[in-house]
Amino acid sequence: MGEKTLTRMDLSEAVFREVGLSRNESAELVEAVLTHMSDALAEGEQVKISSFGTFSVRDKAARVGRNPKTGEEVPIQPRRVLTFRPSHLMKERVAAGNKA
Repeated sequence: MGEKTLTRMDLSEAVFREVGLSRNESAELVEAVLTHMSDALAEGEQVKISSFGTFSVRDKAARVGRNPKTGEEVPIQPRRVLTFRPSHLMKERVAAGNKA
């Protein structure tokens, strides 16, 4: 199965084709949106995109993990993780194989 990755360049090219901005303006727009989303998440805010999903940051507590090879207990530091919860429409679209 050949996997394709959607990149910033692909997004800016889509904006260029769909919206009609210049290539530079499209790239700047995509970059501005991604920066705004990143900044909001770094500040602990949720980013909700209608019909797509919700990005949020979750704090995970410190815990004791185990090395599966040796069985040795290893402390895992507390950290912040990014989570994504897709909307029902996105789940349905993915399940249908993007036929919508």
